[in-house]
Amino acid sequence: MMMIGQTAPNFNSIAIMPDGALDKEFDFQSYVEGKMNVLFFFSMAFSYICPTELLALNAATAAFRQREVMVTAISCDSHMSMQQWVDQSMEQGGLDGRVNFPIVSDQSRKIAQNYGVLVNGTLPARATFIIDSLRVVRSQMLNDFHMGRNIAEIVRLIDAHQHHEQTGQLCPANWERNQPSLTGERDQYADYMSKHGARLKRSA
Repeated sequence: MMMIGQTAPNFNSIAIMPDGALDKEFDFQSYVEGKMNVLFFFSMAFSYICPTELLALNAATAAFRQREVMVTAISCDSHMSMQQWVDQSMEQGGLDGRVNFPIVSDQSRKIAQNYGVLVNGTLPARATFIIDSLRVVRSQMLNDFHMGRNIAEIVRLIDAHQHHEQTGQLCPANWERNQPSLTGERDQYADYMSKHGARLKRSA
């Protein structure tokens, strides 16, 4: 289901909060409070790839905060299962204590269904949504279960969208923060390609 350009559905559910407390009435829209948000679906607790993803996501906390971006993780596990998982050590497949974002329990699977990421009615795909401050979905990425995500790419896409919001300019392939972007004018495009086209060809 294509969500790009659509309003991200709100949801209410049980969530484990960053301080370890349980919020039985977590409201997504109220939590993000008009800020950008990364909504990060993961398949299940006590698996192999999921803890590596959430640990990497947690390690990027400073990058998200610098950009004023909230993060929300979500799976179809029970909150009890996820509480145990959070507290387990990394060596045992857990998250080694608290993480810096809410982890939402979607046991009913309604949230995953509303976002179009539920696979065969059972587990959510590794799905990432970047949602802007007006609740519009700007990026939608889906991975199969065996492929872990690159958190640096999520940060790069946030930078690209924020750069576009601030300047109206376009971000070409492999663009990173503070690099030249495109104005949409033909002359400027020709100048950009004369300077950077060779690098783009080599990057493949």
